[in-house]
Amino acid sequence: MTSALIRYLPTFHLLLGLLLSSLTLAFLIRIILTWYPQVNLKKGLWIVLVFVTEPILSVTRKVVSPIGGVDVTPVIWVGFISLIRELLVGQQGVLSQILLKTQALT
Repeated sequence: MTSALIRYLPTFHLLLGLLLSSLTLAFLIRIILTWYPQVNLKKGLWIVLVFVTEPILSVTRKVVSPIGGVDVTPVIWVGFISLIRELLVGQQGVLSQILLKTQALT
């Protein structure tokens, strides 16, 4: 069983890194879009961005209210996802270190 985990670890490491990076990018775009309130998020390709980010943001907005009329929840998620990404798949991340150890043993 552990050999199967070790065999799929590089793929899992890559996919998790890509997923977390994509989520960070999606929330960064949401932050930029707050500067342009005239953009209709219900039209065009923005629907995909809203579909991915809004469920997470709506739950967070119930806990964190706007500060000075500014929605800070995308900023919170960028920081949180960046932290998780660094802890798991960053250069010194847990999965990265396990991957390095397994590659050194083979």
